[in-house]
Amino acid sequence: MGLIVPTMAAIRYGYGLRAGEDPVAGPDDLMKQVRQGLAEKPRFPREGLTGRRETIGKILSVRAAEAKAAQGGKPNPELRRETEREAQQIYQRDAMARIAQTVDSPNGFYERLVAFWAGHFATSAAKSFLMRMVVPLHEVEAIRPNVGGSFRDLLGAAILHPAMLIYLDQNRSVGPESPVGQKTERGLNENLGRELLELHTLGADGGYGQGDVRAAALILTGLTVDTRTLEVTYRRRLAEPGAITLLGKTYGEEGQPENDHLAMLDDLAANPQTARHICRKLVAHFIADDPPAEVIEAMVAAWGASNGDLMAVYRAMLDHPRAWTEEGRKVKQPFEFIVSGFRALGVPDKDFSELLREAEAEEDEEEEGAMAAQADEGEGRRGRSLARVLTIGALRRMGQPVWQPPSPAGFPDDAATWVSPSQVSERIAWARMAAETLGRTAQPADLLRAALADAAREDTIRLVEQAPSRAHGLTMVFASPEFNRR
Repeated sequence: MGLIVPTMAAIRYGYGLRAGEDPVAGPDDLMKQVRQGLAEKPRFPREGLTGRRETIGKILSVRAAEAKAAQGGKPNPELRRETEREAQQIYQRDAMARIAQTVDSPNGFYERLVAFWAGHFATSAAKSFLMRMVVPLHEVEAIRPNVGGSFRDLLGAAILHPAMLIYLDQNRSVGPESPVGQKTERGLNENLGRELLELHTLGADGGYGQGDVRAAALILTGLTVDTRTLEVTYRRRLAEPGAITLLGKTYGEEGQPENDHLAMLDDLAANPQTARHICRKLVAHFIADDPPAEVIEAMVAAWGASNGDLMAVYRAMLDHPRAWTEEGRKVKQPFEFIVSGFRALGVPDKDFSELLREAEAEEDEEEEGAMAAQADEGEGRRGRSLARVLTIGALRRMGQPVWQPPSPAGFPDDAATWVSPSQVSERIAWARMAAETLGRTAQPADLLRAALADAAREDTIRLVEQAPSRAHGLTMVFASPEFNRR
């Protein structure tokens, strides 16, 4: 017998059960979560979108002044290091707010969709000090407002955001036959063209060749970013002139090259291969690493009937009977594990606000030693480092630092990646620390019911009941196979 709908909905399509939240009765409630999530104001950046751009402008002005002074023989390395520290502190604050928002939100399906699309259109804060401040804007400006609209709108917002153009070096790409290309040694960069086809739209098996990758890159020439203002601009002097053929269609014949990349995005969004690639990836993310073909087909049909309306595509997935069977086919990624752990413990929002303040107060330094060793340290050290150990530090050690995927493909989404011995060890260490610091009043049996409800297996219930201590019992809940799967 499968799980009851509220349990399956919270675990498979959200970030786990949380005491006090209204249970989900079915697909209607999950779709309502998406609509409600779209209306929520993100907790980051704290200074707002305009304020973040002003902050970036000020920091870049300081860097420019330091660079000019260095050219004049008066370098100021400490000033440069200070800008690095400030950018890192901004990133850390945003990352903590990202975690807190996900833990506290009653709209788990919306937050899961945001995470999915942020991974699909991956950018990385690790690329440069500037990107530490810009990548959070990619999620807030491009991803969050568009997960409930058309795929074409989401595609355009994500691809044409300054974070994406900087991440994939589009701001360095020059058409070989362009005026600038003819006069300088700057050349074509194919990164964005390649990932646009392989990752963002058609998929690796989408029927394109290397010539199409180059064509897409040529069509994108002219697009660049003014890093001082973060404005995306089109400069004809950088654009490849003439007709360019991509997937059998010719662009550039109407003499308006500044519109060619928009027409290309229109065509890629409408391509049937894109629909199949995206639908398969959604099912593989939410239901199983080996996605049921019948669910994919239902979603592809909904995509075609709605011209790529994402709400219709999600609904087709949720309405399919296979969407509510065979629980536990996916392994939680580290971010999902930690967020669902906090939710199960019932950590209130005010406590997360305190964690955020602690994170801001701590110096930006790499934590030394394993988490397990830190879990045995004295109360003073534990209090000072709790924010980092349980949140951004834990995610880094588990291999999923916030907004820092290893490649443009995002973080892996398969079971094998996240069930290694080191992964299991880090999760147990996190569970021990969380139980000791945030679960001081929790009872194992109560936590088991709160976290898993009817998903708890008989052997897990028995082990938790027979645990030699309260701390061991709490740790066993988080270490159980049921809690680590969805």
